Amino acid sequence: MIGQTETNSDRILADSNEKATAIGHELAWFQEVLHIRLALYFNHETPYQSIYELPPPGLKDKEDPYADFVSKNALGFDERLLLCLAIIPHVKPEALDILLSKNKDYDRRFSEFGGVLLEGHNGLIATVDTALFLVAGGDLSKRLRYQKAFAGDFKLISLGIIDRFGQRSGMPLNSGVWMVSREYSEQLLIGKTYQAVFSADFPAQRIQSGLEWDDLVVSKSTARSLQEIKDWVQHEQVIMDDFGLGRRLKPGYKSLFYGPPGTGKTMSAALLGKVTHKSVYRVDISMVVSKYIGETEKNLAKVFDQAQKHGWILFFDEADSLFGKRTQVSSANDRYGNQEIGYLLQRIEDFDGVVLLATNLMDNIDEAFSRRFQSMVEFRMPGVEERHKLWSQSFSSKMPLDDKVDLWKLAEKFEISGGLMMNVVRKCTLNAITQGKTTITLQNLETAIRRELQKEGILLN
Repeated sequence: MIGQTETNSDRILADSNEKATAIGHELAWFQEVLHIRLALYFNHETPYQSIYELPPPGLKDKEDPYADFVSKNALGFDERLLLCLAIIPHVKPEALDILLSKNKDYDRRFSEFGGVLLEGHNGLIATVDTALFLVAGGDLSKRLRYQKAFAGDFKLISLGIIDRFGQRSGMPLNSGVWMVSREYSEQLLIGKTYQAVFSADFPAQRIQSGLEWDDLVVSKSTARSLQEIKDWVQHEQVIMDDFGLGRRLKPGYKSLFYGPPGTGKTMSAALLGKVTHKSVYRVDISMVVSKYIGETEKNLAKVFDQAQKHGWILFFDEADSLFGKRTQVSSANDRYGNQEIGYLLQRIEDFDGVVLLATNLMDNIDEAFSRRFQSMVEFRMPGVEERHKLWSQSFSSKMPLDDKVDLWKLAEKFEISGGLMMNVVRKCTLNAITQGKTTITLQNLETAIRRELQKEGILLN
């Protein structure tokens, strides 16, 4: 047993050493290039005429996440060099210490090196100026070409590995931080799958379900509509590319889920992602809508851009609050509000992935959106058979129902949604545990159901 533990530890250590060697070679190459750049800039003695005379190392270990990323994205010399610059604060901050050297003429750091010192981190954090110095040195025309590339389609930025610099208002254009985000650093260094973090800057959160596709209980017509979305995701490439319909059909799939609360709209969205192996992100409408003109478009752009890059499914719950009917223009606010809707229409139109919108109030959705949906899926209140099936699969085998409970009668007696049923199951199970019972009684069930209905404003005789 002890020998087995040691063997496992040795294997883990060996794997870590292999990964450290891969990134270690890349960092060693970066530091040599940095020294060449400094030597060339200050006209110090060096056998090199250009930083490009020192080729990057071969990264043959395809199991290593960093090497795998470089290979899959076919990163060139500059891209690898600047990716290394951006990840240094996460792995080897001392690699940039040389850029902290002082200009003796002015008794301060060299301004052309860029970089900032941030509270909580002792090393230098590179800025866009640092990146430009690394690839262009003192060549102004080359620096301007790279600056233009950074504002356009430079791969590390277009892939979202490096954010748009997050510079403070009023600061120079190139003073923004040049650093890999924490999420991407984890992907590059330890192979952790990228997942966006919900925040004020990114108003979307991943939703998941512990259930399986076969656990979904909806009407037959709803099930057929959901199956169509699932089939599209799984066969879109064949239809668009192999069959050549990409010339005639717009990519992606847009669907509206509508129906009363608790009927399975959110769960269906999560299960569609699970069965098609795609992450589903629910957009927080309250964080998207801003009172400041232009902020709504900015917030949504972040979500759509990330979804486009990673193939996510986007889910807009309570969509009528954002995608509702346009107002008559009677003020500047109305005009900007309608412009926001126009922007949303265009982003949805251009998005080549799956967008799901959910609403409890179908009539509130703008007609302009209806024409852009490939399907409109109605989620009805479950019928007797559906309610029976939901009740049957909802309770734990470790806290079963009392023998006197007739689920058919329960399903016939109470017309309630699946979401409300789950609240009942939670209350009944908790009540049975706290009272030391081994089963859930009919009385407990009916009491919990009546309380849930009263909470919803439904009074029973």
